[in-house]
Amino acid sequence: MKRLLALFCASALAAMAAAPTYEIAVIPKGTTHEFWKAIHAGAIAASRELQAEGATVNIIWKGPLREDDREQQVQVVENFTGRRVSGLVLAPLDARALVAPTEAAVRAGIPVVVIDSALNSTAPVSTVSTDNYKGGVLGAKRLGGLLNGKGRVILLRVLAGSASTEQREAGFLDTLAKEFPGIRVVSSDQHAGPTRDTAYRTAQNLLNRFGRDVDGIFAPNESSATGMLLALRDAGLAAGRIKFVGFDSGSQINAALKSGDLQGIVVQSPFRMGYLGVRTMVAALRGEKVERVIDTGCVLVTRETMDQPAMADLLHPPLDKYLN
Repeated sequence: MKRLLALFCASALAAMAAAPTYEIAVIPKGTTHEFWKAIHAGAIAASRELQAEGATVNIIWKGPLREDDREQQVQVVENFTGRRVSGLVLAPLDARALVAPTEAAVRAGIPVVVIDSALNSTAPVSTVSTDNYKGGVLGAKRLGGLLNGKGRVILLRVLAGSASTEQREAGFLDTLAKEFPGIRVVSSDQHAGPTRDTAYRTAQNLLNRFGRDVDGIFAPNESSATGMLLALRDAGLAAGRIKFVGFDSGSQINAALKSGDLQGIVVQSPFRMGYLGVRTMVAALRGEKVERVIDTGCVLVTRETMDQPAMADLLHPPLDKYLN
């Protein structure tokens, strides 16, 4: 019996010693918005869960401060490639600019899982993201319904080259054209930029030009929606005077939905995105088969539905549990 116990312990110790330690770099588009904090929390949740399952997974979180700093994100990818991390979980800031460094990482033997926003490359082992086109469709249907299929609307774009928001913008415009021919898009060529402040300035300019003659607005991400919200309030055009549909949740956005300054938001699950990004990367590192595309889902939330239990984690991801 002692001999069997000794053999068992020796085998267990050998297995533990042989278990690899994974060092996974998670690279967001930016690091200031609540959306990215939720992705970070999801990545940490996955690492803790994997730790409980017997795997050692170290998460390194690093990305550019602003969501328009392509050069910095390229440098971050190149630096992690040079460090020979186990894998990269990347939210590409630009669908084209990040192709070369991503493919260089893969050639160096470092697998890449893309999250949030598509990359124009087949090199990543998987893409974990929302169906962003569908998100734009949901936004258009909500705004079109609020306007009873008639009126003038503004689309506040985000950033050129950002595949996720470009797909939302395309879904929005295509759906208006197909399903709401009585709605006229009076502006769709202005970009909010990378922050709430840049979005606020662009929104002010748009409202100065169109504010008294526009009936609805769609803003396709957290920062553009928050900037537009502030501009509408400053101009006295909030509280439904101009129907306003946004994208993503956040403390200010959620409060505005509750108060009636927003009439709907399309919500994805960045927490789930970060979680599945890390879990998918570890599965790939273990040689397991992974899906090429993993849809993390999106839903429309209104003031009437926001307190439903199913919406709790989408509107209030557990940031404090994992980031403090």
